[in-house]
Amino acid sequence: MMKKAVNTLLVNSFVDGILDPNKPMLGPIKDGGHIIAHTTPGCWGPMITPELKGGHEVTQPVYVEGAEVGDAIAIKILNVDVVSTATASGSDQPVEGRFNDDPFVAAKCDSCDTLRPVTRIEGIGLEAIRCDNCGANAIPFLLTNGYTIVFDQQNKIGITLTKEKAEEIAHQARDYMGTPEASIQNPVVTLAPHDLVGTVARMRPFLGQLGTTPSTPLPDSHNAGDFGASLVGASHEYGLTEEELNKHKTDGHLDISRVRAGATLICPVKVPGGGVYLGDMHAMQGDGEIAGHTADVAGIAHLQVHVLKNVTLDGPILLPNHDDLPYTAKCFNTHEKAAAEALAKKWDIPALEESYPVAFIGTGATLNQATDNALNRAAILFDAPVTEIMNRATITGSIEIGRNPGVVTATFLAPKKYLEKAGILMTVEKQYFEQSDC
Repeated sequence: MMKKAVNTLLVNSFVDGILDPNKPMLGPIKDGGHIIAHTTPGCWGPMITPELKGGHEVTQPVYVEGAEVGDAIAIKILNVDVVSTATASGSDQPVEGRFNDDPFVAAKCDSCDTLRPVTRIEGIGLEAIRCDNCGANAIPFLLTNGYTIVFDQQNKIGITLTKEKAEEIAHQARDYMGTPEASIQNPVVTLAPHDLVGTVARMRPFLGQLGTTPSTPLPDSHNAGDFGASLVGASHEYGLTEEELNKHKTDGHLDISRVRAGATLICPVKVPGGGVYLGDMHAMQGDGEIAGHTADVAGIAHLQVHVLKNVTLDGPILLPNHDDLPYTAKCFNTHEKAAAEALAKKWDIPALEESYPVAFIGTGATLNQATDNALNRAAILFDAPVTEIMNRATITGSIEIGRNPGVVTATFLAPKKYLEKAGILMTVEKQYFEQSDC
């Protein structure tokens, strides 16, 4: 018998790297309810923790009351706060011999051949991650160029540290990282990287992982078309065909910097209850995450969820903050609307379209494939030709890179009648009535 749904759920438990629809979810939470989560850092911490099976350590999924397969869940991001006072990151290189097929999913100790070994920390630096079985160095990735970065108390600015200060932080790694108690990851600051010194960076935190549970067990960082492509034909137990990957994934691994406080993400429901999960908070990131990784942090996120009945999606739709929209996709202000009406009158145009911004997320093995995926998702939902969507994205929007090699947003002004027919008009109107002249 299912428990009674609650209005607010506090989340601080995590998956072992696998999003598995067959495992218990938290909740249920009411439609319109709130999720407050203490998230773990993503990427590098899990990457140097071989027992984690997915490259991240996201929150245990939450069951949303009333969410059925074929519905969607609109997730409003109310707040994203960084807890870490320091982190470390950089570009990576897998260590040959320490993984089967995929170092994010199937790391192993090359000394005793233990698959996904439990590890312990001895000292600091790249030699500190040790196999608990045999004591050998078991780190699956090397930092080819890295940095340790600290943040000010207002969470506005970060600066990168010298070798001496990075090593000082490495000796108190979990404290500086603000790692949740239930997290099993090795803190990345243990490695004490220091190739960048005195670099100043602006903070604007966002969620690199946010979405709903896929309909087959998937490594969390591979719940997207680019990272997920490495599952196709893989010999480990999470190997899939390309058709299976496309059917089951929900593209929750986004790394889109606009998935921040104030934005709304509309996600597909592919399992009963949806299974909302989050994690991989980033302190800052430019479009593309071109180094492959950024400043991953622990944090507190506050979400509100709403079920959208009979809104069938293949992947997420982002409603960014109005300030985050491309210039061409912003709502028209009063003066622009008046100018358009005057021009329509001059040219005998009987009526102008009412339109609102939407950003369709697409993923694929390459940026070109991801772009095609985003455009096709829009065309299917709006029952319009892909060529029409391409024109709209060209003159009233933009294609923006979330993550290289294969996450994009196709952003454009969509006609009100399209949004209404698709069942998302009220959600879109609420987002932009609050933030603009729309």
